[in-house]
Amino acid sequence: MLFQSFFKTLVGKEVVVELKNDLSIKGTLQSVDQFLNIKLTDIAVTDPERYPHMMAVKNCFIRGSVVRYIQLPQDEIDTGLLQDAARREATEKKQ
Repeated sequence: MLFQSFFKTLVGKEVVVELKNDLSIKGTLQSVDQFLNIKLTDIAVTDPERYPHMMAVKNCFIRGSVVRYIQLPQDEIDTGLLQDAARREATEKKQ
């Protein structure tokens, strides 16, 4: 569960979640679980003209199966550390 533990380190940071229905939601990551279900607070829709009904929503729960992409803050990511952890996990699964 490398990615779950990685996302848990980003709790409290601002992320953008793009859904499979092309809705993009920007908000503060509150929690994430083993199915990559996401809870966001203080949300804003990136295209309010297309989704005006979402303007009244302040918090949301997003099921992991409807997520297309998650845009992370670049300054919060140590790509070298993440790549090393992914390699270690891959070699452990082979053994």
